[in-house]
Amino acid sequence: VPVAEDASVGTVVALLSVSDRDSGANGRVRCAVWPAGPFGLVSTFAGSYSLVVREALDRERVSEYEVEVRAEDGGSPSLRGRRGLRVPVSDVNDN
Repeated sequence: VPVAEDASVGTVVALLSVSDRDSGANGRVRCAVWPAGPFGLVSTFAGSYSLVVREALDRERVSEYEVEVRAEDGGSPSLRGRRGLRVPVSDVNDN
């Protein structure tokens, strides 16, 4: 679903769930968005995150973002996973 270019900071773009079957430190998962840009992650509760707008969007400058969410557990060696998301930006001010 496109995100409107006038979406306010904090607007939720997607809900994510991350899990690891290990217990203790090995089961703790850290997540981050790459590349750094107008989107960020907010931990809502254990294993759940919201991908949110962190800064103003401008469809005339960028009409679509490719965002990667990277997860890493606390094990040694740590296990890593990633998932790509495409976030289209819809235009609201071309009238």
